[in-house]
Order: sequence, then C-alpha cells, then structure tokens
Amino acid sequence: MHVLEAQQFSREWLEGELFPLAERLAKGELVPERPLRDRRLFWLFYEPSTRTRVSFESAMALLGGSASGLEVSTHPEELVSERLEDRVRVLNDYEYDFILLRYHQEGGARRAAAVSRVPIINAGDGAGQHPTQALLDVFTMRQEIGRLDGLKVALVGDLTFERTTNSLAYLLARFDDLRLYLVSPETLRVRSDVREYLDEHDVRYQELRDLREVAGQLDVVYVTRAHTGRLQHALRFEPAEGFYAITREVMDLLPEHAIVMHPLPRGEELPPELDDDPRIACFRQARHGLAVRMALLCLLSPSGLAS
Repeated sequence: MHVLEAQQFSREWLEGELFPLAERLAKGELVPERPLRDRRLFWLFYEPSTRTRVSFESAMALLGGSASGLEVSTHPEELVSERLEDRVRVLNDYEYDFILLRYHQEGGARRAAAVSRVPIINAGDGAGQHPTQALLDVFTMRQEIGRLDGLKVALVGDLTFERTTNSLAYLLARFDDLRLYLVSPETLRVRSDVREYLDEHDVRYQELRDLREVAGQLDVVYVTRAHTGRLQHALRFEPAEGFYAITREVMDLLPEHAIVMHPLPRGEELPPELDDDPRIACFRQARHGLAVRMALLCLLSPSGLAS
C-alpha cells in the first residue's frame, strides 16, 4: 500500500488499527520485538526536513530497521539530470522496503507510486498533501481532547499552499459532527478541491478572517507557518484587518480544555513566550508523530505487525 493522500484512510482503519498500535508503541510495548528487523527505508527529499525525516529515521531504528537517504537539489539544471521515476526504479532494484519521498511539486508522490513495487510514503508533495502529518495531528487531538467526534477546529493562516492543513481537513472529514473554522486572508482561502470534499461529506465549516471571533468556542487551534512571506503579501490586499496568530489575547479567549497545534517550525505566529501555557501542544504533537510513524511502518510491512 502506498501512502499518498489523507482521504485514503478510513475511520475504521484509524481507530481499529493505526491508533491502538501507536498507543502501544508510545508506551514502549512491542519495541523490544524489533518487528522491522532487517527492513530498510530510503528517504528521497527534494526539500529540506527535520521532524519528518528524523522521526522516520528514529522509527526505523527503534523497530530494528535502518534508514538512509539523499537530499536532491531542485536547481533546474540538476533536476533534468535524472527523472524522479528513474530514481525510484533504481531504489526498487536496491531492495529497499520503503521509499519516503518529499517532492517540491504537487503530484510527485503519485508519479513515484506509479513505478514503484514498494510502498511510497508521501512526506510532503509541494502544495498538495502531507498525509502522515495529518495522521499524527488527528492522533494528537484524540490523545489530548479525548475524542474526535464533535470537535470545533480552527485552521489558521495560509490555507491555500499549506499541505498540512489540506491533509488535515480531508482526514477530519471522516468524523461526525465536526465544525471547521477556516481562518485565512481572502487570497489564501482553502483550496476548491478541499472545499468540495468538505461539502460532499456534509462537514460544516465557516470561512472568516479573525481568529478571535471564534476562539472562545474552540477545542483545537491549528496554526500554520507564516514565515514563507505569502501571508504577509496577502495581508496587503485585505479589505479589512485580519488576525491569524496566537497571542496572549487569543489564549485568554480559548477554553481551558483547548489546545494549540502547529506543524513546526514556527515563527511569529506562535511566539515562544507562550510556551508556559499547557494548552500549547506543538511539542507533544511532534512527540506523537514518532509513535504514529512507527505504527504506520509496521502496518505497511508484510512481516511487521500488520498480520
């Protein structure tokens, strides 16, 4: 099975297989069995990464396997030297068990999957998706809030080009009585394909431009990175002033049970001065990512724990 997009996962699989296994692995159970002994992962990254790459490397090591990889320059002259599909075919011939791919353009993971005999794991696909991030994000909500049905979740910031929020919106649509608040500048609204998917699955959502309007009723705030410059550029064209950051004012408005999530790395949208508030969950979120990715690798491996 390839891991290409968040909408490929059913609620039944999440709650019946992935999440229970991730909980066991987080407690240290099963790790001594080293279920991925002698399994090998190759990461092929056309964009830099810290958490995704290192968490998968750590997951393989803890489960008894190994990981190696290559960072590829996206300079046009170097890109034309070898096609993505050719690299993937060669890695298949080198007997790797998993290929973890981060590509700089949307569609790269699907191109790789079309020629690969081993699982392709999409580790970020341009402005498209980042499905394993969505898996760990939903797992974090479940662990922190205690439920997934009936959540009120705000996705905040750049909702057009942030692949983390694209994947998360798709995955959250699997759950009942969800309410999404899509907080973004007018020029960075959620993509039409995501909006159509939410409509098809009867997900209630509201688009707005000021997080403070709904902060008092939220269970989760998921704030995206603002350091790319797109958000600052979009603000110049706002008809009215928007608000897309976590501040003391927002924290004062949030309910006591609510959490603030962020895929990291962060910028001024989530200042470290707020880290003393236990509702800031981004580092616990990153920690949950290790257990979720360990569980995913086990379930993808024919000789792992999937059987």
